[in-house]
Amino acid sequence: MRKVSILFVVLSVSWGAWAQDMNDLIKGNLEDANRLVEGYTQPALKAFGYGLNQGWYNTAKPHKSFGVDLTISASAVYIPDSDLFYKVDNSQLNDLELLSVGGVPIDNSGIGSVPTVFGPDTKPTYYNYSSGSQFDGPGGVDLKKEIGIQAMPVPIANLGIGLPKGFDLKVRFVPTLQLGDDAEFGLFGVGVMHDVKQYLPGIKNLPFDLSGFVGYTKMKLTTNLDVQSGANQRAVFESSAITVQGLISKKISVLTFYGGVGYNLANTKIAMLGDYDMDEDGYTDVTDPLTIKADANGFRTTVGMRLKLSVITLHGDYTLQKYNTLTVGFGINVR
Repeated sequence: MRKVSILFVVLSVSWGAWAQDMNDLIKGNLEDANRLVEGYTQPALKAFGYGLNQGWYNTAKPHKSFGVDLTISASAVYIPDSDLFYKVDNSQLNDLELLSVGGVPIDNSGIGSVPTVFGPDTKPTYYNYSSGSQFDGPGGVDLKKEIGIQAMPVPIANLGIGLPKGFDLKVRFVPTLQLGDDAEFGLFGVGVMHDVKQYLPGIKNLPFDLSGFVGYTKMKLTTNLDVQSGANQRAVFESSAITVQGLISKKISVLTFYGGVGYNLANTKIAMLGDYDMDEDGYTDVTDPLTIKADANGFRTTVGMRLKLSVITLHGDYTLQKYNTLTVGFGINVR
């Protein structure tokens, strides 16, 4: 059975090990399967939602009319220790039972701490009462060991265009791309920044910039599956994110200090779709067996600094939110 990776392009993590054991999960009970996959993937879905709302700005000053910038950023979305594991309670499972984690049997409570996708590479072992067999779920990718920090990277690129009357239009776009024979990926985002200081008589002549900003991003990745006999089997990973912020910045020579406060709304989903013939008798037993969703909503505060040398910019900022995030990047900025 081919290993499937749905997050390899944009998450730098893999939940493909679940696809290898998906037969055992969905043969047993779909409610159990959804419960376990939800616990395993929730931190990744939330982290990606937070990451999509990063990298929109590095100043509160809109371009002059028809000024442009192309900015590339990478965000490190830090995963809290509390999201490295999730609880599996055997009393809440129907056809599965958690036996051990990393070879260590769970205690008499029937509750075990199982690694999420970002946890250590320690595999849980389950017993499937329907099939009478045992199977291993996946361990985590152990981020700190693999990449040196307990954070998920999310890259992004923006094109900014100055418009009349203090407006700035920002666009992020990747046309639908074929990734080999089995996957396709697309991304679209649009943001608008507007100078609000011009409407405030008492402060409009003071030497700082004040703007409002709203941004929207949507991403979709689809991967073909062949985990079981059936038709139109695919895994879908999609996320949409909105951020609304008030921005302030102050330029001192080649440096610009900037900050923002606002609110994020993000929803991310993974789904295992299609028809599955579990007993291979030529008939569909299961359709669209898994759908997992996670929200990444909440207030945020950002502080950062930009260095501009001629048309070249370098920037870095830190955002306080449930998953704190460091963003760094560079760009070309004209007018």
